[in-house]
Amino acid sequence: MSLDVTTDVHAAWLPPEAFRALGSRRVLVQGAGPLAGTVYEEVARACAAYGGRAGREPGGEAGPYDLVIAAVDAEPALPEAATVLAGGGAGALGDEGFLHARHGGVTVVLAGGDAGLLHGLFHVVRLGEAAFDGDDVPAAAHRPAMRTRMLDHWDNLDVHPVMGHVERGYSGGSIFWRDGGPRGDLPRVRAYARLLAATGINAVSVNNVNVHAAETRLLTDRLGDVADLAAAFRPYGIRLHLSVNFASPVVLGGLPTADPLDGDVRAWWAKAAARVHDTIPDFGGFVVKADSEGQPGPFSYGRSHADGANMLAEALAPFGGEVHWRAFVYDHKQDWRDRSTDRARAAYDHFAPLDGEFHPNVVLQVKHGPMDFQTREPVSPVIAAMPATRLAVEFQVTQEYTGQQRHVCYLGPMWSEVLGFRPWGDGGDGRTVAALAADPAAGGGLVAVSNVGDDPYWTGHPLAQANLYAFGRLAWDPRSDPAALLDEWIDLTFVPLLSRDPAPLRSVLHAMMDGSWRTYERYTAPLGVGFMVRPGHHYGPDVDGYEYTPWGTYHYADRDGVGVDRTRATGTGYTGQYPQPWSQVYESVEECPDELLLFFHHVPYGHVLHSGSTVIQHIYDTHFAGAREAAWLRSRWSELAGTGYVDAALHARVLERLDEQVRCAEEWRDQVNAYFLRKSGVPDAQGRDIP
Repeated sequence: MSLDVTTDVHAAWLPPEAFRALGSRRVLVQGAGPLAGTVYEEVARACAAYGGRAGREPGGEAGPYDLVIAAVDAEPALPEAATVLAGGGAGALGDEGFLHARHGGVTVVLAGGDAGLLHGLFHVVRLGEAAFDGDDVPAAAHRPAMRTRMLDHWDNLDVHPVMGHVERGYSGGSIFWRDGGPRGDLPRVRAYARLLAATGINAVSVNNVNVHAAETRLLTDRLGDVADLAAAFRPYGIRLHLSVNFASPVVLGGLPTADPLDGDVRAWWAKAAARVHDTIPDFGGFVVKADSEGQPGPFSYGRSHADGANMLAEALAPFGGEVHWRAFVYDHKQDWRDRSTDRARAAYDHFAPLDGEFHPNVVLQVKHGPMDFQTREPVSPVIAAMPATRLAVEFQVTQEYTGQQRHVCYLGPMWSEVLGFRPWGDGGDGRTVAALAADPAAGGGLVAVSNVGDDPYWTGHPLAQANLYAFGRLAWDPRSDPAALLDEWIDLTFVPLLSRDPAPLRSVLHAMMDGSWRTYERYTAPLGVGFMVRPGHHYGPDVDGYEYTPWGTYHYADRDGVGVDRTRATGTGYTGQYPQPWSQVYESVEECPDELLLFFHHVPYGHVLHSGSTVIQHIYDTHFAGAREAAWLRSRWSELAGTGYVDAALHARVLERLDEQVRCAEEWRDQVNAYFLRKSGVPDAQGRDIP
């Protein structure tokens, strides 16, 4: 196992060997800010390991230099850097951007601000030897597309009796909390911050959005513990956020109400925000889940979500803080008999009428789909419906509905599809989801639920590290090719440890991971219908598990057909929440994409898809194919046994997870196919055995 520089856990995409190219050169770091100090420490450690020389300022270490990493406001130490600075257009870089060039045999990174030095350093690490090879390379500007690139941790201080230590966590316990207080392993937190910074993440929330009693007190008497975590993240340019309980004035302050328009309540929050800022001067802000799944909120007082969010925004505004207000609000006590109530409609119905009413430092955090991070669902219509509101798009790196880090499921391709979706089609203004989230005036960035725990491999399944890496890199540049990001992760995580041609390893990992999301989709819920999982823990098949419950997650399968009618003509009217052309595309059973058909329409089992297959035969075929593909993934990984391409412990961990994936895929195949055979009475056209 490759070890991190400060902990005994797996080094993920920052093994010491990844710094070999940089560490064997003469490197000059110029800059006065605290992150410049972090950059110099990274460079000095690498140079000490691999024979290079690190200089902090001109004269601190004699030149010539192979690499200069400098802030643009520093006096260039080398003529090559001065030349790049003069012609590179550094003025538009912002604090996080940087220029990269090669001139006169010197590799140059010029940063617009302190954080840009850090991002420029990790850019050079990703390039490896390629950063120092070849002729002159003209200056290229690198800037983050998203202003906020954030990970939310659903971590509990205590082990919750239902959700455990980390809600929807599949990688062990929290790296922050244990037994109701701080875990105390700050070196591991700093190592985590370092991993995140290397992907471009710049914000993190450290406690569950379902804020229980112990977590509520992080805002007051446990604030020192939060400050310790903020100090561990700070050297890597990551601002800390805190999930807060909307009812805190009642729970902590002894007030009789949490009404957001009450003067005493507003004063309480103003004092709380000031106290947090005094303790953590660079505090990022609050994350709030309100009026959702039992969490308190402004509805209790007849107020709107804008009223609640704006109250908190006013408290944070003097300190530059933001409120991330989650749009995951719906009726979780729905009558399953009532087909007019549609959970998919809820976020739009609640929030679209409030467009323009939120303060500028409120970010409405919208799940990328209208339901709940399903393997396949349409893009949420809320993202296109609120042009006067700052919106952040929310993903789920932790694999709640995509195999819970027991299955290989590389999510980069799914996220890339979402980010590239055009809500107004190819006509109109042509903007993508990524463009809306990145808009300088109205964009709120990209947020995701982290998949990290105290597991030695960080993410439980070692290959699930690729999802965390890809999220950070897509948040920095949503145009990135997911396959290229997978190459980056492979080239950092595994290749530096090898002394042989890495092509066979790359071949196996791409074969396993490139299409793994679609493989998972094939053997789970068909054609976008969603769920069909076991209630509560959401792992494994249970086709009717949620069918007669209050949660609003139905497929309405009967003897004649399957799917949810969400049309304007005969269904819930959800299709009307989309702008054209998608409103018409989704409304039409003929035009609706196959992969979303059952999300929008209830159709007969004999309905013919665009693929030429019937719905029932598609269900049979894909579930047989998905289970076969899961077994094939295991066989490909087995090829690496004893070859030395990955160490034995990591190979064994992945193989153990693949064994479970094969077992579970077969269970999905058999349960789903048997269910629909019994419902429809239509046999498999290929005569395969269905229980």
